[in-house]
Amino acid sequence: MPALAVRYFGCRANQAEAFAWSETLLGQGVRLTADWSRSDVVLVNSCTLTGRTDRDVRKFIRRVARDNPAARLVVTGCYAERLPAEVAALPGVVAVVPNAEKDRVPRRVLDVLGAPGAAATEAVTALRKRAFVKVQDGCDGGCAFCVIPSVRGRSVSVPPGEAAARVGELAGRGFREVVLSGIHLSSYGRDLEPQSSLAELVHGLAAVPGLGRLRLSSLDPRRTDARLVEELTAEPKVCRHFHLSLQHASERVLRLMGRSGGPEEHDRILREFRRLSPDAALGADVIAGFPGEGEEDFRELVDFLERSPLTYFHVFPFSPRPGTAAAERPRPSEAVVAERAGLLRRLAARKAERFRRGFAGREFEAVVIRSGKDGAEALTDNDIRVRVPAARAAEREFIRVVVA
Repeated sequence: MPALAVRYFGCRANQAEAFAWSETLLGQGVRLTADWSRSDVVLVNSCTLTGRTDRDVRKFIRRVARDNPAARLVVTGCYAERLPAEVAALPGVVAVVPNAEKDRVPRRVLDVLGAPGAAATEAVTALRKRAFVKVQDGCDGGCAFCVIPSVRGRSVSVPPGEAAARVGELAGRGFREVVLSGIHLSSYGRDLEPQSSLAELVHGLAAVPGLGRLRLSSLDPRRTDARLVEELTAEPKVCRHFHLSLQHASERVLRLMGRSGGPEEHDRILREFRRLSPDAALGADVIAGFPGEGEEDFRELVDFLERSPLTYFHVFPFSPRPGTAAAERPRPSEAVVAERAGLLRRLAARKAERFRRGFAGREFEAVVIRSGKDGAEALTDNDIRVRVPAARAAEREFIRVVVA
């Protein structure tokens, strides 16, 4: 039976899409494998958020072609949407699927694979340790640095009933944790008739029988007010893990980015999350070296991050995206950007280590995300990974762990 490997790049929405395709193809009798070097077909869900992600996708495709020259690659996602001819010209690529046709990805893969077996085979892939459900796609924002609206389109939400049915199906099949994803999750429900909201969706999904817990992907601080914070932290099945796309903490730079709000609003939201959920992991995305970012702006960002209740943050050196407002603006030198990004990453590592040390000796319930002869690795609801050498627990199950 031909084998398929699935590889995604970028955001949780891409991960959710890859998960859904894997589940569909598994049900069609496709043999899924985590080893792309031995697979007949490799499905790639690409990202184009930064120049680095473009390079990572190209590097991976070329590596597959070098190490597994017989493999055929089906490529979709935002990089494939933005530059389809460039992607199609890469070695081994036999099909490029635009974002508007992502619902046809399984069919395209089956066409490339040929006739699979009749019975489903258990997948060996990290995509299946937790369930990922995409409930929203696209973005109506106009951030000066972001190309995603042009490749994903306007915000579109999955109706609540459809989302609940999907979560119920996955819970019934043994997935204890479901990760809700979207390109702009905070916009959920605004396009529906009647309108809904992320809080309403979460409350409805929390009532699905068999669901263990829900983990949320990134939230936009511009759409996260005190009421939403209260509603999310009050729901027992929502993981104590909240990630916000802050991007910066200089009011001047935020204006250059085309983003409303400012450091005071960011601080207020983060401290409200901390007040209502004292043990929560609080994360953020931040950009270093945005065009116009001066030394004072950068110092404001560092000062904000140091004193904030954030427990970690992802650092993105500014990457000009063709067609965006910020692409042609003067910006700090590459050396300055690299220096600033490095400083921020070191700060993020210190804060993450401090957060973990604060729970040493405490017991948590955690979902098993890896199990093998050497034990298990589990993830707490507040995003702490714990290795349990003696554990013989099955993946997807909940176990009790003590943080070291």
